[in-house]
Amino acid sequence: MNRRMMRSGVVAAFAALAMVPAAAFADSCPQPVSGWHSVHQGSATMRTTHAHGRVVTPNSILLNVRSGPGTAYRVVGTVRDGSRRALVCKTNGSTVQGNARWYKLSHHRGYVSAHYVHAFRAVPWCRYLGN
Repeated sequence: MNRRMMRSGVVAAFAALAMVPAAAFADSCPQPVSGWHSVHQGSATMRTTHAHGRVVTPNSILLNVRSGPGTAYRVVGTVRDGSRRALVCKTNGSTVQGNARWYKLSHHRGYVSAHYVHAFRAVPWCRYLGN
């Protein structure tokens, strides 16, 4: 009986320790990227929305959505000229027509060059682990 209790205690301790890195990682990540999300501050909860922007491309061509903030990243999709998109955050990447700014689209869709997107309001900077 004593051995069983000891084993249960050890398993519980390992399970508790296994949760510590996951909790620390979750606290350091940005908030979820849905259209609306909650930001918890103490006991108060505020609702925030993403900034939005309109895609403007020459000759109404499709704008490439890339897996990262630069033209060297793979294309993961496209968006149409004139479409309105939710912008999660902005970051710097490779330069497109003299503009090094890139916007991260909501729903983990990827990044688009800010040269081709006119934001309707200020877009926050992206947060990365370690910042």
